[in-house]
Amino acid sequence: MMAASRLTSLILMGLIIFPSLAEAADIPTLSMSLGNSADPDDWFTGLKIVAAMTVLALAPSILVMMTSFTRILIVFGFLRQAMGTQQAPPNQILIGLALFMTVFIMMPVWQKIDTQALTPYLNEEISQADAFEKAKSPLRSFMLAQTREEDLILFLEAAKVETPDNPEATPMHALIPAFVISELRTAFQIGFLIYIPFVVLDLVVASVLMSMGMMMLPPVMISLPLKIILFVLVDGWHLITASLLQSFKL
Repeated sequence: MMAASRLTSLILMGLIIFPSLAEAADIPTLSMSLGNSADPDDWFTGLKIVAAMTVLALAPSILVMMTSFTRILIVFGFLRQAMGTQQAPPNQILIGLALFMTVFIMMPVWQKIDTQALTPYLNEEISQADAFEKAKSPLRSFMLAQTREEDLILFLEAAKVETPDNPEATPMHALIPAFVISELRTAFQIGFLIYIPFVVLDLVVASVLMSMGMMMLPPVMISLPLKIILFVLVDGWHLITASLLQSFKL
């Protein structure tokens, strides 16, 4: 109780002292205001800044929905559940590994975007609209390669859009959800294959314990170390990672 009261006192003192220290140190602040400007260009610039901040806020969703991150993270989640290791590896490790693998897989796509769209736009060789269209092309090609035709047709029909004559004409608002559900299907297929050997091992351990009359002993106490050692002996992380890399059509 005394430690908690001391911690509360320190927090209150910090809240009281910090504003005065910030004022004394003259810490710069960031603000955005159009003032009383009547120039349309000023308003347009302000709107572009708001749009850019919105894109930055949505960047995590864009990363999840339009890259290989979804499939990789779901497969890792299935692997941990199949092994029954609870929080090992922890979520931070799995998410970090999924992010680095996403960067590795998507690097050719991002290099094309940089070469075809970003660099020419920064050099003022193309307009902003042209840069946006050129940036969508490599990303669209990647998503089309991973998307099932049935899923894409589903959203095209739901949006009442005719089937495009060429891949470049595929609308992004139909391609992105089709890509996501295709990724979910592929991830669940890989997860099912991962589950099979671990389920078989659990059944064997449970049958042996029942035959020995050890019904009060939880099978997981025996099967968990066996699953861990089996996964290590077959170099499971290498196999899972290699299978994930090969599952993407680049």
